Amino acid sequence: MKSTFSCICRFRGFGPTKFLDYTLRNGKHAKTERRESMMKKLSVLPLVLIVLTSAWSLGASSETAPSPNSRPPILIELFTSEGCSSCPPADTFLEKLDSVQPVPTAELIVLSEHVDYWNHDGWKDPFSSAFYSDRQNDYKSRFGLKSVYTPEMVVDGASEFLGSDAHSAERALTQAIKSPKIPVTLSRLSIDASNTLQVHIESDALPASSREKEADVYVAVALHHAESDVLRGENAGHRLAYANVAQTLKDVGVLRRGQAFSQDVSLKLEPGTDKNNLRIIAFVQEKHQGKVLGATIHSIEEK
Repeated sequence: MKSTFSCICRFRGFGPTKFLDYTLRNGKHAKTERRESMMKKLSVLPLVLIVLTSAWSLGASSETAPSPNSRPPILIELFTSEGCSSCPPADTFLEKLDSVQPVPTAELIVLSEHVDYWNHDGWKDPFSSAFYSDRQNDYKSRFGLKSVYTPEMVVDGASEFLGSDAHSAERALTQAIKSPKIPVTLSRLSIDASNTLQVHIESDALPASSREKEADVYVAVALHHAESDVLRGENAGHRLAYANVAQTLKDVGVLRRGQAFSQDVSLKLEPGTDKNNLRIIAFVQEKHQGKVLGATIHSIEEK
């Protein structure tokens, strides 16, 4: 049976007065046209971040700016693929959200999850996994979508939209800031001689007022920066760059109402992994991939 998925070939750039809307029709454009369109999309992103940063800064100017350690976390997942020509602008947008941090009142924690259903046309995404395809499919059911698509951005498990649509990102992040979060902490991070990551995770309990009795605790190991030279497929000839590319995402336990979570976790790393390029992300999410209730991110150096 044929899989149902689509590559959304539309980019919406958010600016002060207008949207930029570009549509690729059924992949019929020549490679040169695709490359030109990609460059046009990417050129809009600096303006996008300036506008978003200005908007949130103005919104926060009347309030006391929070300290870096008190900013509530917001988890931003991007389902992407090297086999989809619409994904590079979204990949770049995600990287900018990570590096620029345009929301002064929150900490944006990004996670790039590469699906495997675009592994055709002679190119296999080296970061792809069926696990992320399955996770996206669960979101499809959760949000009542007819099919999965790339690039898809999911903010705090509460909203989804086209991954390069900065206007939708602004709305989702503005809403996510309002949601209280459960403190999640990582400590005792180390890598032993067998190339296994050791980390201790703690989380406050689900509040007694929570409608949920249980929530899942996840840990992700991600490459903070990754690049890939794509030789075939829709992105052939491009060198693509990513932020926080998931290598491992594991459900490590259950957080219960009225009971704090504390657990040591071991995760086997891929051979040749540069520990200085790793980011460890932990988050608490309602059952059935519901809303994200808390999150944190650390590098190996943060002990």
